[in-house]
Amino acid sequence: MNLGICTMASSSSGNCYLVKSNRTNLLVDAGVAGRKVKSNLEMLDIRLKDVDSILLTHEHADHIKCASALYNLTSEAMFVATGGTAESLIINRKKPEADKVRIISAGETFMIGDIQVTAVETSHDAREPVAYTFARNGKKISIVTDTGIVTPQIEKAIADSDILVIEANHEENILMYGRYPYNVKQRIKGDKGHLSNETAARCICGMLRNLSEPKVPYIILAHLSKENNSPQQALLTVRNFIEEAGFYADKSFRLHVADLNEMGDLIAV
Repeated sequence: MNLGICTMASSSSGNCYLVKSNRTNLLVDAGVAGRKVKSNLEMLDIRLKDVDSILLTHEHADHIKCASALYNLTSEAMFVATGGTAESLIINRKKPEADKVRIISAGETFMIGDIQVTAVETSHDAREPVAYTFARNGKKISIVTDTGIVTPQIEKAIADSDILVIEANHEENILMYGRYPYNVKQRIKGDKGHLSNETAARCICGMLRNLSEPKVPYIILAHLSKENNSPQQALLTVRNFIEEAGFYADKSFRLHVADLNEMGDLIAV
């Protein structure tokens, strides 16, 4: 396998992804119970001790709440995080120990095993939050969630992705007419909040419009709100928007939704 991805779970309650090559195994975020991650990996014939690094995007609970458990289960894995995220781990007494954390910065590109990783600054109400892209042998996977806007830096980073995991957190009308307090609604839809289905679709269209070579990327909609979205709604809004822009499912792109609680299929490129 050149490069592949599998979602362990992706929602406002918990997030974790596996990115792998033939000899490198990476986890992105630690918001899913360690025992569940262990069981899911074993279904893919991967042992937790075979995980090389655990990359954290930011310090919110749905992304780090199981960091201690994963630390205890993966004795060799190095955690990777920005300084702000790492400091929050220490403040909240979420292991790992300092010598097991590699501090990186937004914009930095580095190697883990045979996978090239780039950290990309996002726009979220967290300390130094980032997204990540992963590249190997001309193929690229991008994971972009927990950002209120798609910045030019994000657009540049995800260009020509073969697999794009993109946040589709909420359907704006459902959010605005829902039960959340006004200030929470404003936070979610603000520049430091989360991407709506339509904003995700605009981002996808931009990537498809600017592909440098013919390809049919996999698009995985992720980090859906249980309260303000549904897999069916996300698919409907995103697919309709993209097709109205002239790109058609299975011809120009392959559209999936990450399960909120369960492991998805391993998708390889």
